[in-house]
Amino acid sequence: MQSEWQVLLREEYRIVLALLILVGGGVAGYLLGRLNKRILRAAGVHEVVEGTPFERTARSLGTTTVSLIARLTSWFIYGVAVLLALNTAELPLSTQLFWQIILFIPDLFVAALVFIVGFVIADKAELLVSERLRSVKLPEVSLLPRLVKYSIVYIATLIALSQIGIAVLTLLVLFGAYILAVIVFGAVAFWDLLRSSAAGIYLLLNQPYGIGDEIRVAGNQGIVQEVDIFVTHIENDGEEFIIPNHLVFRKGAVRLRN
Repeated sequence: MQSEWQVLLREEYRIVLALLILVGGGVAGYLLGRLNKRILRAAGVHEVVEGTPFERTARSLGTTTVSLIARLTSWFIYGVAVLLALNTAELPLSTQLFWQIILFIPDLFVAALVFIVGFVIADKAELLVSERLRSVKLPEVSLLPRLVKYSIVYIATLIALSQIGIAVLTLLVLFGAYILAVIVFGAVAFWDLLRSSAAGIYLLLNQPYGIGDEIRVAGNQGIVQEVDIFVTHIENDGEEFIIPNHLVFRKGAVRLRN
């Protein structure tokens, strides 16, 4: 005697069951997407991503970061439902291929999520570093926020690619090449910045001049307004001179006495 499941899967019921799976998957995907969106908003994710380039790009496309992440959940359920419906209806789809696709969908979902979250974190890190370095008026410093952003994006991309089965050894080689490139680039681009920071530490510890002193450095003369780890700010007749500390250390500063 056939079981109820075998009866249900008889040829005349397969299409009906496949349609029910599609409908059920569509409803479940929609509801889970809405629920995920509410959870993300309740957790304050929309406030965290506010103002980031990724969020602005999403808004220009008529959506938001939170909505995009919530839709990923819906699309994941929709994809699984479609594959289950195809397998139930016994359309031309081999069992091995079916299970390969079923097992690949979660990896693809996680990879997309990692990629989006990586971009958001990269944007927030860029904004944070830019804010912290806003007072440092050196050309090299403007490269640091971008370097931080693209480093995070690169790492997120590698993790996402590894999630969908790209060879791990290749990814490790690429990551090593990236780290080497960052070190070489940093040594070249930020050499003056490193020298300025070392000189700034010396100046802050020894304090050869302080705020309010009148000094002359490399032909620029004025009253010291601020001394930080990278630059010295002096002002004279409404003009502000921003002098890298490595230049102060190399050229020397003359303190003028009245």
